[in-house]
Amino acid sequence: MNIEQAAKQLEALGNPTRLQVYRMLVRAGHAGLPVRQLQERVGIAAASTLSHHLHRLILTGLVSQERQATTLICRAVYPAMNALLGFLTDECCADAGCASKDAAA
Repeated sequence: MNIEQAAKQLEALGNPTRLQVYRMLVRAGHAGLPVRQLQERVGIAAASTLSHHLHRLILTGLVSQERQATTLICRAVYPAMNALLGFLTDECCADAGCASKDAAA
């Protein structure tokens, strides 16, 4: 993952409502949630507001949508989530030498 993509994803998650929406989708698992159910669970009154937040998450690759008949299903994109988490943790303590200290212990 490049730093620009990570910054865009972190910026999208920096909004409290989007973070709440994203966490709800992560909790829902691979089945995802219909938009209406997501709207009720998060407590967003206006569908246009939820649509705006979902759009930002979709643009960064963190969320996907799939139409099933008349229902729009939203899902967390787990590979994108794992890539972002990996980007943040892959080089943990690389300059501090803690990896070699842990191995010696």
